[in-house]
Amino acid sequence: MVGVFQIHPSIWGRQISNAGLPAATPGSPEDPTLSATVSVAWIPVGDGGDAGRQVVEVRGLTAGALASLSELVKAGSAWHRFLAVYAESGDELTIDPLMPSMAGTYALTQGVLRFVPAFPPSPGVRYRAVLRREAFPPGSLPADGVTLTATHREPSVASHPTTLVSRIAPSSKVVPENLLKFYVHFSAPMSRGHIYDHIRLRTAKGDVVELPFLEIDEELWNPEMTRLTLFLDPGRIKRGVKPLEEIGPSLEEGHRYTLVIDRGWRDAAGQPLKAAFEKVFEVGPPDREPPDPKRWAIHPPHARGREALTLNFPEPMDDALTRRLLRVVGEGVPVPEGRAELASEERQWLFIPDVPWVAGNYQLLVGSTLEDLAGNNPGKPFEVDLFEGVQRRLSNEMIRLPFVVR
Repeated sequence: MVGVFQIHPSIWGRQISNAGLPAATPGSPEDPTLSATVSVAWIPVGDGGDAGRQVVEVRGLTAGALASLSELVKAGSAWHRFLAVYAESGDELTIDPLMPSMAGTYALTQGVLRFVPAFPPSPGVRYRAVLRREAFPPGSLPADGVTLTATHREPSVASHPTTLVSRIAPSSKVVPENLLKFYVHFSAPMSRGHIYDHIRLRTAKGDVVELPFLEIDEELWNPEMTRLTLFLDPGRIKRGVKPLEEIGPSLEEGHRYTLVIDRGWRDAAGQPLKAAFEKVFEVGPPDREPPDPKRWAIHPPHARGREALTLNFPEPMDDALTRRLLRVVGEGVPVPEGRAELASEERQWLFIPDVPWVAGNYQLLVGSTLEDLAGNNPGKPFEVDLFEGVQRRLSNEMIRLPFVVR
């Protein structure tokens, strides 16, 4: 019988630590299904490409206990309620109650409950497998006071950090008070999990801002794991909602802040960052006006040259969306291959062709879901009157900016 339980990718390890259990009298009414040799252990398995991999095995549960477990799982109880595996942080072997258990597959075969982690280990990190007594039928596990766990620490590797925070967007030195998000770019792929342990927002006095970010379980990485989208808590941006009224805004107009990324954050190879990173910025007034395409200025290039097509915005725009939602089309003329860049603190978009432009009519297509730094779309502000029940609707419409290459 095999079940699959997946939440967040994490990792696994090796050292065995079994809990000693008192011998049970076979058939005793106090312990009718408990074996005297129940154990939880990390077991090395595999060879070749799987060499060094580990699984967690629970042995010693009697047929009665295993049958009860099987029936509970069939009835809808998730496997991780009975056996859960966690990555641990810090010097103490404690489990963060907010951290989901590791992803992997569960199997109950030949009297053995087995967990196979889905992801490779992280060097230097400790892991703990916990057999949860409270989830089992009465009498299946030892009396209170005995914890069935197995811990492991994957050996550390020689430390040669090379990964850096390459940049943070927006790059502007002044952001609106209702700034919606940051993009943190890394020079190499990063690891998942506990990201908020490595990010701080500090005031000019050095105080840490309390819970400024929207801390969600599903971390917002690009497929390459090199760019993290970091949302500020919208509840501390929108007027008329409790977090803003009770705690106050994360950012306040007229104040200076520092976004700090500490070097303890590990990359995909398990190495810490080569150096910490800080972005210092000031906060201006909130921006509640939607972008107006009529105020955008397009500057066409000249034919037979490789001059950049340029679009200027009167305000900084969202870095990732501006790079993704703009494209050039031709009206009966070929569009050259090329690359897009942002400049002037995200106030300018440029398309730099690989070959010379051909004279003719073109259009610059801009997705209507483009945002400014406060999350406002063209014609649709991010913050709406909550009492009017206005809904923000995403649209596939395109903003068309014609231009002529002569």
